Amino acid sequence: MRICKTAAACALLLVLGGQSAFAQDAAKEKVLKPKEVTTEGLIDALALPEANASGATRGFRPVAPGEKPKPYGPGKANLLVTFVTGSTQLSAEAEALLDKMAAAMQSDTLAGVAFRVQGHADARGDEARNKELSQGRAEAVVKYLVTKHGILDARLAAEGKGSAEPMNKQRVDAPENRRVTFVSTRDLPKP
Repeated sequence: MRICKTAAACALLLVLGGQSAFAQDAAKEKVLKPKEVTTEGLIDALALPEANASGATRGFRPVAPGEKPKPYGPGKANLLVTFVTGSTQLSAEAEALLDKMAAAMQSDTLAGVAFRVQGHADARGDEARNKELSQGRAEAVVKYLVTKHGILDARLAAEGKGSAEPMNKQRVDAPENRRVTFVSTRDLPKP
């Protein structure tokens, strides 16, 4: 490792290193469209890291040369779950996406994991209405997973975030601001 010769060179290295880390964080925060989602990818993204005997903790893993950073995980996946405009009615495309999510949740890897299902809205319209709409959409996702696929209700917690956490702050009506995020929260106790 080289030692910085001047303060300016050190500052430049810090800025460039920070931009690289920022780019990787931005890539991880990508909203996955239905065609980009696979059951295996969801399992990988939502699996909680296992504690290992060495005491090591999860940390930054640099991307190897030629490897693309994953747009999700660990323990989180942003999905573009679409609804009929201004409603909590899932589109057919959203149902197909949630079918993949259900298959991932029923895998051996995720069988004992619980999830926060976070609904997000864009900043158009009234803040209170956006909060209510995002909560209703998160609840619609939970209801679909429970009724259609038999996922245990106790594994899912709906949470409406409204427009408080936009992914695209430059464009208020960007589709990625209207999303559902699945966050792995805890392991369920084994019987």
